[in-house]
Amino acid sequence: MKTSTIKRAALCAMAAMLLWAGAGCTKTKPESGGKEGDAHMSKATITMEDGQQIHLELDAGQAPITVENFVKLVEDEFYNGLTFHRIEPGFVIQGGDPDGNGMGGPGYAIKGEFTANGVDNTISHERGVISMARSQAYDSAGSQFFITLDDATFLDGQYAAFGTVDEESMKVVDAVVEQYLKDGKTPVMKSITIDD
Repeated sequence: MKTSTIKRAALCAMAAMLLWAGAGCTKTKPESGGKEGDAHMSKATITMEDGQQIHLELDAGQAPITVENFVKLVEDEFYNGLTFHRIEPGFVIQGGDPDGNGMGGPGYAIKGEFTANGVDNTISHERGVISMARSQAYDSAGSQFFITLDDATFLDGQYAAFGTVDEESMKVVDAVVEQYLKDGKTPVMKSITIDD
């Protein structure tokens, strides 16, 4: 019972850290930056510095603004060379910060597509879900995203989940965590590409 309480407290503390992670956004980007269908791409690949790949399936039906923004940043090569700057074993790996310290972003923010912010997004934060990090403000996400390492359904309705990592790629995600625990170096994303 005591271990369960400690684990729950640790998870709550990690969730609180996510609230301030992703700060650094200064202005709000329009809710839709282009024509309908601009974010029609449904798959992406993160290629790590060692060549291993993490395959993502993006869900524009649940989070169209978020997917559109992610695709635009990928096409602009924004993520190339950035790190997974935050690794919390059993919880998340987080990347997409150009400053590498959890405070950077693209210079704008997008609408948070989750229930608490009036958006019916039903993606649950189970193991392998990709979601946007943000500050305390609901509409503060920009470029930082996280991948859940274990079920974290207490985040449901509070963060904009926008896709999933395929089961085979979760082995790569787990290896990223293991390598970080061995050498303490933040893993580098060589590139993210849109596959379509």
